[in-house]
Amino acid sequence: MTEDRYTPLRERHEALGASFTDFGGWQMPVRYTSDLAEHHAVREAAGIFDISHMAEFTVRGADAAAYLDYALAGRLSAMTVGKAKYSLLLTEDGGIVDDVIVYRMQDDDYLIISNAGNRDAVREALAARTDGFAVTVVDVSDDYALIAVQGPAAEAILAATAGIDEVSIPWSEQKYYAWASARFQGEPLLLARTGYTGEDGFELLVRAADATALWDAVSAAGTAHGLVPAGLAARDTLRLEAGMPLYGHELSLETKPAQAGLGRVVVTDKERFVGQGATDAAADAPVLVGLVAEGRRAGRAGYAVVAEDGTALGEITSGALSPTLGHPIAMAFVDPSSADEGTAVFLDVRGTKIPATVTALPFYRRKK
Repeated sequence: MTEDRYTPLRERHEALGASFTDFGGWQMPVRYTSDLAEHHAVREAAGIFDISHMAEFTVRGADAAAYLDYALAGRLSAMTVGKAKYSLLLTEDGGIVDDVIVYRMQDDDYLIISNAGNRDAVREALAARTDGFAVTVVDVSDDYALIAVQGPAAEAILAATAGIDEVSIPWSEQKYYAWASARFQGEPLLLARTGYTGEDGFELLVRAADATALWDAVSAAGTAHGLVPAGLAARDTLRLEAGMPLYGHELSLETKPAQAGLGRVVVTDKERFVGQGATDAAADAPVLVGLVAEGRRAGRAGYAVVAEDGTALGEITSGALSPTLGHPIAMAFVDPSSADEGTAVFLDVRGTKIPATVTALPFYRRKK
């Protein structure tokens, strides 16, 4: 029996009254007060999330760029130092091992952040692809904690956080999918303008030993801005509204990038990469779509998508009553014949057919 894992912030979560749930083998806070309150706080002000369960890998060496071009689906060699890029780790037959974010730290130094539940699979796949490359891949997940501050007030909160200094790029000049270096109480801090909520925000990579002090400092600075601690439940509805895929729901070993709307992530004209020639889905393979419905009854993961006569068209992968929009939304894999925007379908919600319409993703876009 596998022992539950906790992040370095466990005591803070318990003190805040968090409810915990298993996620990728970790006991993580699912909520502190109310899913809705935490969701709305991120959309309107800011939320602070513990995402220390995520896995981190360093990729270093003279061939780091060439290696990543081969090991991943994107062209990471073209990314400049200081930038970040979303990419995919594929199997030989084009299935998705994981979706990752890659940061270029130096010319021959990269950082990869992957999903917690796929840590072992990612480590093994990255290690298996190093042959012939002057590169070293190291799993450094246990050395670090990761804290996300998301919402329109995120920048103001972090700029006011005591202990954060030596920021390499002025806050207002830090771009989306880029990073800056800083110090927190004298120790290294990575400031990445990335997130999983559809809002502006940052993900802060810090030594595990400094996680509690950083959480406390950001929380103190956020008091004047409406910052609240937010759990996985709010994170899930936020990312769903933003049309962001979740591994194990929209992505899997059986899913090809094109099916999930991620064909753009795959650079097909590279000389060679793992999964090359096997990333295109069959013409009749299910494709990912957005669905909107009226009323209050939401389709959930695993619920069927059907035609008016009951013919099966596909299956919901993620669904909820959208806190921001006020109506049910879902992502689903459906037959290509029913994937065009505006197509009328039905959600089988516990035996009741709920009318729904295929819509473009995302469901929500933040105001710039």
